[in-house]
Amino acid sequence: MILVTGSTGTIGREVLRNLPADPAVRVLARDPARVTGVSGTAEIVQGDYDDPRSLECAMRGVRSVLLVTNRVGQDDDRRLIETARSVGVRHVVKLSAAAVEDPAADDLITRWQRDNEELLLASGLEWTLLRPRSFMSNALSWAASVRAQSVVRVLYGQSANACVDPRDIAEVAVRALTEQGHAGRVHTLTGPEAITAAQQTAQLSELLGRPLRLEELTPGQARVALRGRHPEAVVEALLSSAERQREGAKAKVERTVADLLGRPAGSFRAWAGAHLGAFAAA
Repeated sequence: MILVTGSTGTIGREVLRNLPADPAVRVLARDPARVTGVSGTAEIVQGDYDDPRSLECAMRGVRSVLLVTNRVGQDDDRRLIETARSVGVRHVVKLSAAAVEDPAADDLITRWQRDNEELLLASGLEWTLLRPRSFMSNALSWAASVRAQSVVRVLYGQSANACVDPRDIAEVAVRALTEQGHAGRVHTLTGPEAITAAQQTAQLSELLGRPLRLEELTPGQARVALRGRHPEAVVEALLSSAERQREGAKAKVERTVADLLGRPAGSFRAWAGAHLGAFAAA
């Protein structure tokens, strides 16, 4: 049996759509009513990282776990890893981040991910680490301004990022959960090219058939915008990450997706084409 956590998030939803009918699948969710895309044979259970008993019940009889956490600074990874070890789970596939590999990345989010990776590696469990670059789906944060004003507002719009299609991340995760040969491996996942927000805006404009304007934010403006969505410590981590991208730290392209899936990694143009409805004017 496979247990999928993060089942209502960007990667978890795609994993559920891609998992084969066999082996059996169990889905952990704080709110089971929000889980979509599961097969009729999947078992959906209510659980929470803050409730050790629910984790124990969810992992009994499970062989492999997809571990997805997003509460920066919390002990969710530790709780799941300790429970997994206690109930006999064999293999954990953890969604981490490519920044972990960069010695110059010392922001709160990256330190948290590094610590969580170290917990898993020291656990005695079989492990696989997925280290994706930024998700192409982050562009959905532009959707409201594109729909209403035909504007993309970003910090450092000329800096390149080898961002990756979440569907590719999910397909690699499914391989790691269902195939032999992934234990003890680190998969760094990128798209097929490093692309700037200016280039993404131009591609969106072509696909939508209407002009879009890129508006560069100052660091101060970006800080104000981010404060509306994140705690202060996370805001500073995101700004630090953007500065590293401006310095070229996120432009390296890896062949991992192509090597594992036997096809090229998905492009931003292809991702945008599949999500045009989010950007289309009313």
